[in-house]
Amino acid sequence: MANRSVGEFILLAFLLCHAAAFSPPSLGLGALFFRPQGMKTKPSLGDDATLRQAATFFTDAFWANKVGGGIKELQPNQRKSLLGSQTTEFRRRYGRGDRTSELFICRNGKDEVMGCCGIEVDNISDNGLKGNVLKQAPLMSNLAVGRDFRRRGIAEDLVKEAEELVRKNWGFDEVYLYVEKRNKAAVRLYQKLGYKKFWEDDSASTLLPLKTGSLRQVTTTLVCMKKRLGLGLLGRFLSF
Repeated sequence: MANRSVGEFILLAFLLCHAAAFSPPSLGLGALFFRPQGMKTKPSLGDDATLRQAATFFTDAFWANKVGGGIKELQPNQRKSLLGSQTTEFRRRYGRGDRTSELFICRNGKDEVMGCCGIEVDNISDNGLKGNVLKQAPLMSNLAVGRDFRRRGIAEDLVKEAEELVRKNWGFDEVYLYVEKRNKAAVRLYQKLGYKKFWEDDSASTLLPLKTGSLRQVTTTLVCMKKRLGLGLLGRFLSF
C-alpha cells in the first residue's frame, strides 16, 4: 500500500468520502412518497456510542462497492481494518470538545441508521490538496446513505442539516466539500443542491478494497466544490 497505513487512507477517505455511498438526488417523487417512516436527523453531539455506531454504518455503506471498481462486500480482514481506522477517525474529528465539528445521523422509526454526514471547520486550499491555505471554512464530509435507503431524499436532508448548522450556529455563509470526479452521481447531487466547482486535483489518491482481500492505493481526480449559503435558488445561477 505504498508505505501508507490504513489510518492515513481513512484520512484521505474523509476528503473523498462521497464515492458510492448514495445515489443521485431524489428531490422528486422518491423524496415525496418514499421517505422512511419516522425519519429523523440529529447531531451526534460527540457521543462516543453514537460515533462508534456511525463508524460501523459508514464502513459498510461507503467502502463496500466503492466507485472505481471496489468489491461489493468487504472481506472480514478488510472490514476489521477499515472499521478500526474509521472509528478512530470519527472520534478524532467529531468527539472533540469544541463545537466547530459535528456528525449528523439520520435514522428511521426503527432506530436504524440510514445515513450520516459530517461538517467541520478546516483549512481550505486555493488550488489542490497541496495548495496554499486560503482560509478556514466549513468542510462537509463523510456523507453516506445505506443501500436500502437510497433515492428517498436522505442525502438532501443531511446536507440541509449541515448547512443550517454552519449558517445559523457557526456564522459562516459558505460550505466546501471534496468529491471524486468519477463519482458522477455525487457530482450531480451537489450540483442540484447548488454547489459549484472550485478546483480539481488529479494527483489525489484513495483506497480500493479488492477481491484478493487487500486494500490498494489508486489515483483519482478530486474536485473541490463550494456553495454560498442563504441565496436560495438564485445561488445556483450566480458565480462565486
